[in-house]
Amino acid sequence: GFWIDMKEAYITLSNEYIESVWWILKQLWDKDLIYQGYKSVPYCPRCGTPLSDHEVALGYKEIEEPSIYIRFPVKDKPNTYFLAWTTTPWTLPGNAALAVHPDVEYVMVEQEHDGEKEYLILAKPLLDKALQGEYRIVKTLSAKELAGKRYHPLYSFVPLEKDTHYVVTADFVNTEEGTGIVHIAPAFGAEDLELGKEYDLPIIQTVDSEGRMVDEVTPWRGLFVKDADPLIIEDLKQRGLLYREELYTHTYPFCWRCGTPLLYYARPTWFIETTRYKDLMVKLNKAINWVPAHIRDGRFGNWLENNIDWALGRERYWGTPLPVWICEECGEKVCIGSFAELRERVEKSGYKWPDPWDPHRPYVDKVFFKCDKCGGLMRRVPEVIDCWFDSGAMPVAQWHYPFENQTTFEDQFPADFICEAVDQTRGWFYSLHAISTMLFESMCYKNVICLGLILDEKGEKMSKSRGNVVDPWSVIKVHGADAVRWYLFTAAPPGQERRFSERLVGEVVRKFILTLWNSYAFFVTYANIDGFNPRESQYVPLEERSPLDRWLLSELNLLVKNTDEALERYDVTGAARPIADFVEDLSNWYIRRSRRRFWKSEADQDKLSAYHTLYETLVTLAKLLAPFTPFIADEIYRNLVLSVDSSAPESVHLCDYPEADESLIDEELMAEVRLAMRLASLGLAARNKARIKVRQPLQKALVKVRSEEEKERFHRIADQLLDELNVKEVQLLDDETKVVSYRFEAVPELLGKRLGKLYPRVREALNELDDPQVARRLLAGLEVELELPEGKVTLSPEEVKVGTEDKPGYATAAEAGYLVAVTTEITPELRQEGLARELVRRIQNMRKEADFRIEDRIYTYYQAEPALAEVFVNFADYIKRETLSLELRNEPPAEGAYVSTFELKVDEGKKEKVTIGVKQVR
Repeated sequence: GFWIDMKEAYITLSNEYIESVWWILKQLWDKDLIYQGYKSVPYCPRCGTPLSDHEVALGYKEIEEPSIYIRFPVKDKPNTYFLAWTTTPWTLPGNAALAVHPDVEYVMVEQEHDGEKEYLILAKPLLDKALQGEYRIVKTLSAKELAGKRYHPLYSFVPLEKDTHYVVTADFVNTEEGTGIVHIAPAFGAEDLELGKEYDLPIIQTVDSEGRMVDEVTPWRGLFVKDADPLIIEDLKQRGLLYREELYTHTYPFCWRCGTPLLYYARPTWFIETTRYKDLMVKLNKAINWVPAHIRDGRFGNWLENNIDWALGRERYWGTPLPVWICEECGEKVCIGSFAELRERVEKSGYKWPDPWDPHRPYVDKVFFKCDKCGGLMRRVPEVIDCWFDSGAMPVAQWHYPFENQTTFEDQFPADFICEAVDQTRGWFYSLHAISTMLFESMCYKNVICLGLILDEKGEKMSKSRGNVVDPWSVIKVHGADAVRWYLFTAAPPGQERRFSERLVGEVVRKFILTLWNSYAFFVTYANIDGFNPRESQYVPLEERSPLDRWLLSELNLLVKNTDEALERYDVTGAARPIADFVEDLSNWYIRRSRRRFWKSEADQDKLSAYHTLYETLVTLAKLLAPFTPFIADEIYRNLVLSVDSSAPESVHLCDYPEADESLIDEELMAEVRLAMRLASLGLAARNKARIKVRQPLQKALVKVRSEEEKERFHRIADQLLDELNVKEVQLLDDETKVVSYRFEAVPELLGKRLGKLYPRVREALNELDDPQVARRLLAGLEVELELPEGKVTLSPEEVKVGTEDKPGYATAAEAGYLVAVTTEITPELRQEGLARELVRRIQNMRKEADFRIEDRIYTYYQAEPALAEVFVNFADYIKRETLSLELRNEPPAEGAYVSTFELKVDEGKKEKVTIGVKQVR
């Protein structure tokens, strides 16, 4: 159910797209936002490239790996060690310093090790977490005392020219885990690198670009770092420098493309100084309508608040080349903003412009020109750019702006609406927002729906390894695209996770799609029988239609109004769910209560009113549903509209979206029918409680409502309740104690504790109590007082359970202050009428089984035992009218009749047999 304009599709590898990306980069270059520098970057050794922070955020996994506590020998202090902790043993050959927190108290402790005393220095708050065995605190030390202290390096594989291996202070050291002393390797961590710059520590690079130990690290040269971990741990153990080892569970970033663990490398690369625009990004984000709203200031807002510069360069072959050329002689840098500019420089330098022109590697790497400053040769840098920059450039680059389509771009920017999954808060949503802010100081999109994850039926994340991936195409094949769409719209609001399975989508088909289709099929069936044509039939003015018709049109126009408003807010679930509720009411209230109006043979105004009302409702529903369930909506529209009006738009999707006629919204009428629905539902629940079928008439229903206003409404809906509840009388009930008695039960865990020895007396008093006033106060959340010989006791609603018991002869159901009671006595007259209704149901089923048409007239034959034979006689007119029987014949079924024999309960403990035959009138 979607349409894509493939003629206007943008492709990021096209020359036009790349040229627009170059233009954007040139604008950022001119604003001095692009720079090159050493920076610790998350690096994938398999892909051979750094990743941006929003790429890193896509690949976190929870892992278990070794963490070790290491002794760093203090210089000139035998048997004295700084105790540090790390989860990356492979970084230890690159160690340059140890860091302590400036405000934490440290201690030196004495312990036994291999029969000798040793002295360990660590943070006091972590003593019990870090140490094993008994210890004695020798003295306390401040960070100031420790700063500058020197220690022996664990390894000396790489010759060093700078001062190293001493204690420094850093605010990022924490006392939540480890020892409060952090091993610093500036080559392998962002914080380490920044600290290294502060103290002028060397970058000791012991790992190559493939994640393997360099040749200088002779014991483990060529090993992948994670494979080197256990060997380094064993080496430390052999040398007595490993204090202890344990497994540590934590989240660690993996490459979102290939799944390789990322390494943090200090590498020369290119960056965009997004931090300079952080405040403006935060400000512009406030004006965007996020659905769900909490994403704006939560997940996305927090990401913007903690913004760091964008790692733009990628040491990769395929991608948009970074359009920066550097002079081999003087180091002059030039950023190219268009192909025309590049061609002009090339030809001006006396070089030939390549034809055909392809801006990708390797071709672009062979394009040179002369330096304007010194005349030296300028070569392009080897990097390509982060593909997320390509994605974020699409509002501009899809139109090859500014080189063409200026008006089109200006008309469509910023976008009215975008939609993606929640993980794109750090991906596409961010790249779009960041580029637009830096380039135009404008938002890129006005509205964004952020989608939660799709889970399996048990609520678990889908995974190929678990084998719980649900193929949407297989579900579409079984249930159709409309059912899948409707399920996703209504199962949960967009930002929440939702479960997905063939069974769950099947429930949507049963509850909504089939109900809608059956309502439509009902109309089509009877409209065809009666030859109803909305354009030719006499139109019944709205004011002359029945209250039931006016109610439906009122609810319809309220639905149109609310749906339109919800869609304006991009609240898709808030728009869709009320449509489902309306379709339920359409089927189970309006159509069910109007059936006789369609069945009857005379084409009077009442029947035409029902036809016009249902027709108008179904056509409006089709238009309303068009964006939600496009196929079923178009099918209903085409059959109902195009079949009678060839001049109408040929598809529902070419029609205007419905607009509400608010003059038809009648709040009082809707309140009446909602009250009728609620009371009918409670009455049916009371019947169900007494196990009395709805077909069995009862004498009376008693109804309690909540206000004087509702008492007035009751008188206007009484006839509907007689019909719905199948009772002879319906009356208002002022005092519910006529039909129920109240039970009170003490909550022992609350009252027993509070009242002590008085509790048994209170429990006994509550058991004997039947006071509706007490019940009403407790149910309303109010305290009550009990009078006891020992004095007054105050009880809270939490301390007393209130229950009800139906009085003999009644069955009741109550909810939210409403109560309906039905009498349960079934007199012989009522039982006969119930049997007549049961016979009608059986005959109607036989008509279906015999495949008769709805409008077919029939002869009905019966042979019954006395009680059932009497029902056929006493209710002959009713049975004939309901079953379209011309005659009821008390004789064996004629040849060719469809025959069924069954038993019915005619009294308590007594059943009688009846044989019925039905035959079409020819």
